[in-house]
Amino acid sequence: METGTFDKTQQDIYLFKEILRSRKSCRGFLETPVPDKMITSVLEDAALAPSNCNTQPWETHIVSGKKLKELSDVLLKENNAHRFSPDFSFDTEEYQGRYQERYFNLASINYEAYGVKREDREGRKEISDQNYKFFNAPHIAIPFMPSFGDNVRVGGDIGMYGQTFLLSLTAHGLAGIPQTALGFFAGTIREILNVPAELKMLFGISFGYADLNSPGNSYKLGRDPISSNVIFHQ
Repeated sequence: METGTFDKTQQDIYLFKEILRSRKSCRGFLETPVPDKMITSVLEDAALAPSNCNTQPWETHIVSGKKLKELSDVLLKENNAHRFSPDFSFDTEEYQGRYQERYFNLASINYEAYGVKREDREGRKEISDQNYKFFNAPHIAIPFMPSFGDNVRVGGDIGMYGQTFLLSLTAHGLAGIPQTALGFFAGTIREILNVPAELKMLFGISFGYADLNSPGNSYKLGRDPISSNVIFHQ
């Protein structure tokens, strides 16, 4: 082994760990748009994500500017009218045990950051509506996917694509947040963006430059130790 090879490997590992640990879901963005060249660089990184049989089952739409404002206005209206059009079912009431505890913990910490009491239904709705204002982000990426069988494999592929996109954002000095709440309006979003009905939607990723003064960015959630969720077999 050549001198310096080990050092470079250690440095690469350190940089990866630094990126991984500095990534967080951003709940407050500056209005400053991201340069097109940088967005393209992130997309090129995301395209390197693994996929089942190398199918690469993603068609990503980047929404910005006037179209983003139009999308936000429509989603707020649809949400207020409870006109949902999801492609996949989801219900937080199905969470149980430790999964439910973590879900409640996030909600509690987020409300506290904004100074909103749990019984303040109007305040909680204002926080929830931030999902459909994209937390003030100047861009949103929406990866649509074809439907194959029960969609489990393609859903996993889209998840890996999304994580690669998020890590690349962090490496570029940007911030992002994956929003499954947008999936409740998959049909509406398809209509506004003129996306074919055969392409399905799980989530969108709002992204841009983090607003460090936003209450939604005043905390970072922890993770359970691997001893609680990893089992070694020999």
